[in-house]
Amino acid sequence: MKSNINIVYTLILAVAFISCSSSDSDSTPASPYTQYGTAFEKMPKKEDAIIYQVNIRAFSAAGTLKGVQDRLTQIQELGANVIYLMPIYPVGKVKASGELGSPYAVQDYKAVNPDFGTLQDLQVLVEEAHKKNMAVVLDWVANHTAWDNTWITQHSNWYQKDATGAIIIPPGTNYNDVAQLDFNNTEMKAAMIDAMSYWVYNANIDGFRCDYADFVPQNFWSEAITKLRSIKKNQTILMLAEGSRVNHFAAGFDYTFGFNFFSTLEKVFKESKPATTLQDSNATEYANNYNEENRIVRYTSNHDVNLSDGTPLELFGGKKGSVATFVVAAYLKSVPMIYNGQEVGYDKRINYFAKTPIDWSVADDAMLAEYKKIIAFRNTSNAVKRGTYTGYSSDAVSAFTMVKDTEKVLVLSNLTNSTVKYLVVPALKTTWKDAFTGTSVILGSEITLLPFQYLILKN
Repeated sequence: MKSNINIVYTLILAVAFISCSSSDSDSTPASPYTQYGTAFEKMPKKEDAIIYQVNIRAFSAAGTLKGVQDRLTQIQELGANVIYLMPIYPVGKVKASGELGSPYAVQDYKAVNPDFGTLQDLQVLVEEAHKKNMAVVLDWVANHTAWDNTWITQHSNWYQKDATGAIIIPPGTNYNDVAQLDFNNTEMKAAMIDAMSYWVYNANIDGFRCDYADFVPQNFWSEAITKLRSIKKNQTILMLAEGSRVNHFAAGFDYTFGFNFFSTLEKVFKESKPATTLQDSNATEYANNYNEENRIVRYTSNHDVNLSDGTPLELFGGKKGSVATFVVAAYLKSVPMIYNGQEVGYDKRINYFAKTPIDWSVADDAMLAEYKKIIAFRNTSNAVKRGTYTGYSSDAVSAFTMVKDTEKVLVLSNLTNSTVKYLVVPALKTTWKDAFTGTSVILGSEITLLPFQYLILKN
């Protein structure tokens, strides 16, 4: 009898082991969610991305997800293939900043802000974007929550506290509208990853732009990104760190953020720094043993600098100067990001703490055509997207080549409001083609560029 019991017990263990092994074959626990939607077959590779940042409050008169959906064709025609939505979540009301509160003070990680619409509105937006071969990524705010997030009352131990036991704001900031999370707390990290997973499953989104990424531990990002990539299995997801640490790539991020490059651009215009400083900035940002396929996202505007520093028109010499600057940001070993409205020369700062709709009726069609042309060539050029960079800048002209296999692209962009002569180095003295027109361009010992004129040449 005893031996029979042992046999039965052994069989039970074997069955249990087999069932556990089969359910854990992908080494991830079963999810409480089921996958909504279908696989996105046209997901752009990370080097091919053109990121378009949407401020939902400002993007349409309604300030809703449906308002974004209504302009998907315009985003597609611009040439963008990744739509990055600023935070879609309900905004905290306790200690709120500004008229409507900061979108980055998240009240509920698993809900859609009712001002913007519903989960179904987001699902439809993603589906319609996918039909137009555009990915959709959400803004994720991992570092802190609003003061009226339910985590505060239900899990106060998930937050950092001072010596008196009071929950603190993010250290070293004046962000009084948000409470600092504690990334030493395992339960909190699991809940955070669960909330990120929720959107991948329930809205079929394609990745995240991660806010304040430098101030969240690398081991959290590594764990979260590993989990998110396991959901999509063989599909790509795009992960953008709003940070500059090189270890973000080791954690699984696809991109870091070009803070240094943007501030250097400002100095070129505000302080008359030479264009060669952009080469220096590029070297600084890529200094830390980046792999060749790694790319930094660069921009001439985003929601933060648009409000605090000014529009590209204010910062970079008006419409012509801002386009000449965008060319450099978009082509110089980068993945470009465009903030809604800059492509049409919108000249008003957008207060993202309030509802300040963009007036699309004042769009500058000629400027939009320039943006489309710049992006369209980038989309066809492996050299620009994946090539090796070499700088040839002068004081006035940002000049560089991007080379991949047999393709070579030369960018010359005069970043001053004066007519200048650019002295051509021997390596560049040859016959080129204008990338937009196909016209032959012979570069001799020098070339004259008009104020804010740029040339894109290819071999």
